Amino acid sequence: MTDPQQELRAAFKRLERMLPGRLASTLRWLRHPASRWARLPAGILLIFGGIFSFLPVLGVWMLPLGLMLIASDVPFLQRPMARFTMWIIDRIEGWQRRRR
Repeated sequence: MTDPQQELRAAFKRLERMLPGRLASTLRWLRHPASRWARLPAGILLIFGGIFSFLPVLGVWMLPLGLMLIASDVPFLQRPMARFTMWIIDRIEGWQRRRR
């Protein structure tokens, strides 16, 4: 069994490979330990934005990303969020393969 923190780190890295460069670098910066002061408020704002996904610009994608950012600092969320993220990425990659 792997460490939950390692699972979450692997999920973040896999997600970063899927994102455009600027978003990936922002996510990488937010994951850095020194960015904790920005990570928690960003996570909370993303969760709040995900709740209001019916509004334009805001979307459901914000909710899991916010939870992932908070999971970086909350140990009991690390394993479930890592597994959920890996599951979602597997589905997206499968969908992309079928489209090609």
